[in-house]
Amino acid sequence: MSDMIARLDANQPDFAERLDALLAWDSVSDHHVADVVTEILAAVRSRGDAAVLEYTNRFDRRSADSVAALEISQAQLQAALSEISPAQREALETAAERVRRYHQRQRQESWQYTEADGTVLGQQITAMEKVGLYVPGGKASYPSSVLMNAIPAKVAGVDEVVMVVPAPDDRLNPMVLAAAAIAGVDRVFTVGGAQAVAALAYGTETVPRVDKIVGPGNIFVATAKRAVFGQVAIDMIAGPSEILVICDGETDPEWIAYDLFSQAEHDEQAQSILLCPDAKYLDQVAEAMARLLPQLSRADIARESLAQRGALIKVDSLEQAVTLSNRIAPEHLELSVADPDALLPKIRHAGAIFMGRHTPEALGDYCAGPNHVLPTSGTARFSSPLGVYDFQKRSSIINCSPSGASVLGKVASVLARSEDLEAHAISAERRILD
Repeated sequence: MSDMIARLDANQPDFAERLDALLAWDSVSDHHVADVVTEILAAVRSRGDAAVLEYTNRFDRRSADSVAALEISQAQLQAALSEISPAQREALETAAERVRRYHQRQRQESWQYTEADGTVLGQQITAMEKVGLYVPGGKASYPSSVLMNAIPAKVAGVDEVVMVVPAPDDRLNPMVLAAAAIAGVDRVFTVGGAQAVAALAYGTETVPRVDKIVGPGNIFVATAKRAVFGQVAIDMIAGPSEILVICDGETDPEWIAYDLFSQAEHDEQAQSILLCPDAKYLDQVAEAMARLLPQLSRADIARESLAQRGALIKVDSLEQAVTLSNRIAPEHLELSVADPDALLPKIRHAGAIFMGRHTPEALGDYCAGPNHVLPTSGTARFSSPLGVYDFQKRSSIINCSPSGASVLGKVASVLARSEDLEAHAISAERRILD
């Protein structure tokens, strides 16, 4: 079992160094990838549809004769809804309704207040006009990602959600298209990779330019998103999936084994970590993992993930576990303990917090309601889950009354002249009444 997953002790002399090595990950560092992406971005920016078509046909083994031919109609989205099983449709609709209900609580509204002299100050909240949603295709298809990205945008009031999804060898997952129909996606193009990001960022003859690009993708997509940031907004540069479980040693070890597997099966770079003060319990979880792993359909992927980036870590106490968790700032944090509410106020950094023994991370991935697009690789120290607020903008409102402008003009004049900005000062002084 020792070869399957690392066993660490938080009190080992070299623990800090070993933890740093375990957590180390850099998503976009391959110079070859960067060079390829730079070429694709430049080609799409200069040649539009022609470049998008050329790269799509080459990389995805397609034979389309126009970008328009790569667009999926609303009728086709509705047809996909009929194609999936009744159980699949019901699951998608249930998940969508829960996601919508949760995110409706995040809507921000415009506000104003009036000062004694009649000056009005406030903030106007407006939605973005167009948002691009990247959905992975090929190896993995995630209809849940369609719901999690598109629904908050629609709740925010975005006018048009444009989805791009690769269709290698002309293959498309009907569940992804059905999810797009349920989420209210406006346009869908079967384009992927850096060329899809470029098309959304710059716009082409057929693909509209958007204000923001959201959604996960491979290293080419992540590199492209980073490169176009500034030309267009992006959600984040997402790293591999992560789970950190804090357990008091009383949860069924098989439950915890599967919770760790739930991230390890995503891909070989995913990370699964368990913190527990009970060494014997760690042994029980290790035994359960060794016994259950071979039964997984994605066992090979999970095995490599656990061997490269997983760990079972012995801590002195739950308090030490919380300190370590805040140091790691995990994407998903499970508090699999008797009293999770007692630990919650001490959690400073986590993308999503799953409370108690009966709340596995997997429920959050699909249907609990909160968004599953979360900060990874320690970025939960300064980032938040995707939400409605990511698709809304804030404009300041300032409406001075004559007396208010006179009072503020005197203040602004002093400050402007102290900064040697004479026109600023005079502009303000012209509004002074005395």
